[in-house]
Amino acid sequence: MGKVVVLGVFVADTAYRADRMPVMGETIMGNSFALGPGGKGSNQAVAAARMGAETHMISRLGKDDFGKLALNTWENAGVIPHVQQSSDTYTGAAYIFIEEATGNNAIIVSPGAATLISPSDIDAQAELIASADVFITQLEQPMAAALRGLSIAKEAGVTTVLNPAPAAELPDGMLALCDYVTPNETECEALTGVAVQNQADAQKACLAFRELGVQTPIITMGEQGAYLFDHGMIPAVSAGSVVETTGAGDAFNGGFAAALAEGCSAVEAARYGCATAGISVTKPGTAPSMPDRATVDALMKSPG
Repeated sequence: MGKVVVLGVFVADTAYRADRMPVMGETIMGNSFALGPGGKGSNQAVAAARMGAETHMISRLGKDDFGKLALNTWENAGVIPHVQQSSDTYTGAAYIFIEEATGNNAIIVSPGAATLISPSDIDAQAELIASADVFITQLEQPMAAALRGLSIAKEAGVTTVLNPAPAAELPDGMLALCDYVTPNETECEALTGVAVQNQADAQKACLAFRELGVQTPIITMGEQGAYLFDHGMIPAVSAGSVVETTGAGDAFNGGFAAALAEGCSAVEAARYGCATAGISVTKPGTAPSMPDRATVDALMKSPG
């Protein structure tokens, strides 16, 4: 069992399903509402823990009901929290619109307490980060904290993964700290200027990431799968009808990180990531849709 340390954000997902998105100034009737645990870092931690990795989560929370939801979510998944809680701010929340017919989504995130995560918070967890097999972070918490976490991990020889979501301008040298970077097509174009629609585009974008110092770029491409530099496309794995795609990228990253921490090759880890994502989209929600290891293994061994 490998050790994964995640730096990231928890937010409470407020998910609204409707036939379409309202235009500005319009009110429409929705089809359903759900409240559940989310946040890219938290989702990835839950996915990694359910895949069997010893998983640690570094974050900040408010002292409120959403903070309790975070702690309960991590306890149930087996994630070990390393968090500070503040009574003078709030735990993050997200508005998620889900298009009923397709399961596609649009999201607004307000990270709340997690915006206070600082490099000094990361320095306080330097020993934990240095002890990991894999360190993974995203861009929902302050950039300076993510940069510091990657720096500590890289210096300690820990495998580093950056999921550059949501897309943002990165400080010089940040990508050079990354053994793996895992953008989707939109994030990839924002960082490299390359619009990715097919494998040729993905290879061109990967070469751009290599020039920026990334050892192994991986571009997640939805139903096509994931494009792994110097290997090619890792096909998506279907586990049934798509219900909701909201947590698919997080499922991929959590499954990928857990497999890397176990000692799997990048190719095998990407296959685990695709299988984890393939199962997650067949269920509603984000963290609640993350599958356990036995379910992922069964899908990967199935002849279909």
